[in-house]
Amino acid sequence: MTPLKAEEIRKMEAVGQLAAACLQYVGSFVKPGITTNELDKIAYDWTLSKGATPAPLGYHGFPKSICTSVNSCICHGVPDETILKNGDVINIDVTCIKEDFHGDTSAMFFVGNASDMAKKLTDCAFEAMHKGIEAITPNGTVGDIGFAINKHVTRKGYYPVKEIGGHGIGRIFHGDPFVPSYGKKGKGELLKPFTCITVEPMVNQTEVAIKELSIPGSSIKVYETGDGSLSAQFEHTVLITDSGYEILTQID
Repeated sequence: MTPLKAEEIRKMEAVGQLAAACLQYVGSFVKPGITTNELDKIAYDWTLSKGATPAPLGYHGFPKSICTSVNSCICHGVPDETILKNGDVINIDVTCIKEDFHGDTSAMFFVGNASDMAKKLTDCAFEAMHKGIEAITPNGTVGDIGFAINKHVTRKGYYPVKEIGGHGIGRIFHGDPFVPSYGKKGKGELLKPFTCITVEPMVNQTEVAIKELSIPGSSIKVYETGDGSLSAQFEHTVLITDSGYEILTQID
């Protein structure tokens, strides 16, 4: 990816904060009885009210404005008339476009009272994301990030999803480099200063092979755990600087 200019970085910072605020706002409506379609409509209306566009809507035929991945859904869950019930966990993935730049972030939310099992898995995914981000250095590699994530996840007794991961982001939604949740230090593509990536480990309870499901009219796939066990994910958009990194989708 081409390094961003100063004014482009300011735009990435702005859209990152917008995406973070959208995620926080939509997440505040998560409760037993709401449908994922209702959450999608809330996100759509909020995003347009801020003069932005929901990036997923129409992207390679994806039919909705956000991804809502419930329980065993790893990612790319399509909002529908599914009613959230007490004890569910849901990942909400938001990407906004403003002034041609993308801000991408996701988080887990508990529907009512979550089980200790779900809380532990969710904590692991959150910690793994931050371990990956902390491994970022200018001119380091994506393998540094993957190594840190994998080490944390496996030590906790869980399994990082290897087939899907983070990506370059900026004027385009998904670009190079691919940012895996496993790897070796010093291996893989370089992390170029003043480019942006997402760090988004997806963590499964078991190592059973994942399932890939089609979305009608779209080339995007939905991914689910192969045995119906839980999955958890967190995501930030991160700017690689000349001295370290800046998390663009974090609200202090």
